[in-house]
Amino acid sequence: MTDQQPPQDRGPRAADGALHGGAASAPADSGTYDVIVPAGGAARRLGGVDKPGLTVGGRSLLDRVLDACPDAATAVVVGPPRPTARPVVHTREEPPGGGPLAALDAGLRHTTAPVVLVLSADLPFLTGATVRALRAAAEGADAALLRDAEGKDQPLVAAYRAEPLRRALAAVRAERGTLAGQPLRALLAHLTPRRVPDPTATASFDCDTWEDIEAARARIGAVRARIREHGTVLDEWITAAKAELGIELDVDTAALLDLARDAAHGVARPAAPLTTFLVGYAAAQQGRDVSVLAAKAAALANRWAAEAAENADATPEAAPEAKPKAKPAK
Repeated sequence: MTDQQPPQDRGPRAADGALHGGAASAPADSGTYDVIVPAGGAARRLGGVDKPGLTVGGRSLLDRVLDACPDAATAVVVGPPRPTARPVVHTREEPPGGGPLAALDAGLRHTTAPVVLVLSADLPFLTGATVRALRAAAEGADAALLRDAEGKDQPLVAAYRAEPLRRALAAVRAERGTLAGQPLRALLAHLTPRRVPDPTATASFDCDTWEDIEAARARIGAVRARIREHGTVLDEWITAAKAELGIELDVDTAALLDLARDAAHGVARPAAPLTTFLVGYAAAQQGRDVSVLAAKAAALANRWAAEAAENADATPEAAPEAKPKAKPAK
């Protein structure tokens, strides 16, 4: 969880939103943005499971999306409350499950920034680079939409100027009487967006089915196997552990390993002392109980092990690729 001000310094809580973990709204300026993550869908193609809570690479899909925009002033998750690694505001659309436009309307009530990122909660390969490209493209336009490899716009992987978005939602409500159940194309009819290409269909790859989840896990498993071949798996583990513990720290892996080997007389599993160090650092920085943070890191390690077991028969050569697939504009 990122460093935040004490709760009494964060200003008023939004009237119909629950504050979880200390999310705060920052004053609007040209470099400030908020993010809305609609996460209240029924996931029917996955049998109704909590899709944003499914893990890929040891982290939930929701946390992976939030990881791509760590400098967002306010992160709003529209849907049932779920644990997240970073502070968020939880709110619900009206009615619950009322669709993407109802979710955007609910989320916007908790934002103040001039630019709002709208990101669906099932994007395992979304990166900060894509977020920055969308934000840059939205300057001087109503919005910037990611366009996938097949040329389809992705309005749930997009950056919107807040005021044009509010006006467009109001126009749809005036035309149709409600936002519930309305398609995204009704919103886009009132906006003039730019497009940001995603030629490899990586950032726009979403997980609608179990096959998509398996492909995403296999792809990350294959990457990890290649990393292990090059002897840098600890760097990936440290990155994941730092995100889980909510700390920012440059780690000299080689120096720490040398120190750990000296202190432990030749440790066979070097991830253990490195993780212990990160837990201790997080406890000191955040003033939290070491046992609580240790349990979080242990749970992360267990998720890694569980996914590795599920994909034990996959090799880097045989692992399925996360193939580009069309995601219709809803």
